[in-house]
Amino acid sequence: MSDDVVAPVETAAPATHEPPARDITDGGPEMVQFLDAEGRRIPQTEVNGPYADYLQDVDGEMLRSLYRDLVLVRRVDSEGHALQRQGELGLWPSLLGQEAAQVGAGRAMRTQDYAFPGYREHGVAWCKGVDPVNLLGMFRGVNHGGWDSNENNFHLYTIVIGNQMLHATGYAMGVQKDGLVGTGDADRDTAVMAFTGDGGTAQGDYNEALVFASVAHSPVVFFVQNNHWAISEPNDRQFIIPPYQRARGFGIPGVRVDGNDVLATLAVTRAALERARGGQGPTLIEAFTYRMGAHTTSDDPTKYRIAAEVDIWKKKDPIDRLRKHLEAEGLVEDGWFESIDAEADELAQRIRTACQQMPNPPHEDMFEKVYVDPHPLIERERAEFVAYQASFEED
Repeated sequence: MSDDVVAPVETAAPATHEPPARDITDGGPEMVQFLDAEGRRIPQTEVNGPYADYLQDVDGEMLRSLYRDLVLVRRVDSEGHALQRQGELGLWPSLLGQEAAQVGAGRAMRTQDYAFPGYREHGVAWCKGVDPVNLLGMFRGVNHGGWDSNENNFHLYTIVIGNQMLHATGYAMGVQKDGLVGTGDADRDTAVMAFTGDGGTAQGDYNEALVFASVAHSPVVFFVQNNHWAISEPNDRQFIIPPYQRARGFGIPGVRVDGNDVLATLAVTRAALERARGGQGPTLIEAFTYRMGAHTTSDDPTKYRIAAEVDIWKKKDPIDRLRKHLEAEGLVEDGWFESIDAEADELAQRIRTACQQMPNPPHEDMFEKVYVDPHPLIERERAEFVAYQASFEED
């Protein structure tokens, strides 16, 4: 044997990926914005200019109605949170901080447009005419969330993250087959909106939906509320390239909008829906916003984010922003804001009382609304369950 000593092979340390440092409060130069954090109207720019025409009908009356929606939606949300803490609801997912994104998108939709929400789109539900009492009933566990009708076209909440994106895409493909796209009839042409958060963009269903929608040229708008936290996971654990830029890989337009600016969200969503209804295919909107509350009432955000971050975003509050704009433009009379707050109090009292007085449904109601038509297996299971219940009464 040779006496030569073989030098040990040097092994390189495993590579680690550290995402680039960035300011999560800054949406960047490509973000569409019409109101800054102080409520000042931003002059027309290269970025927001293409969307300015979609705000031509926004006068003082409409601005006041948008403010009213924001305040009432926030009050519904805070009441849901309080009711859960009082033991009246099993769970509540808060939208605190995301009101402008949801109201702007919801107000852009027409009656025939169909919304497919995740599980915190209370603001979209409000704009589509869903009574908040129905939302509370689902989280109380006394109904199936069966609020859908031809009057609101708002799908059930979807707890499986990202699943609603496929639902929306399939519905949009059906709308195409029904000839409800590109007819030129404003009361007939239909678009579909699919709502998810930044965490949902990492799901397979989300990406599959984008593939199907893009190749089918379907009339669907994907609305991503980037609130920066997928429960406890920050953006840099979900993606490196932001959602609006990823749209290009699917061959569709992507737009980033200030999700705390209700005017910008309204304009961008109107443009995307018009494009979809006209037969020009899907659009992906990333609403750059922030979840100021917990993910749900079972979450403690202090475990994974710092208070200073939340404080920064509080200064970008969507309601304060629009209020400052209304005040600066002299668009409200003395006492008007107080009247909206009083209306919010009345709404809170109504839904609180309705929630507390909701009767428990008969147990056999769990077999309802499983299939559209009677189903032999369901009917047999129902009969067995009813007989089982009756056996206790006999004893």
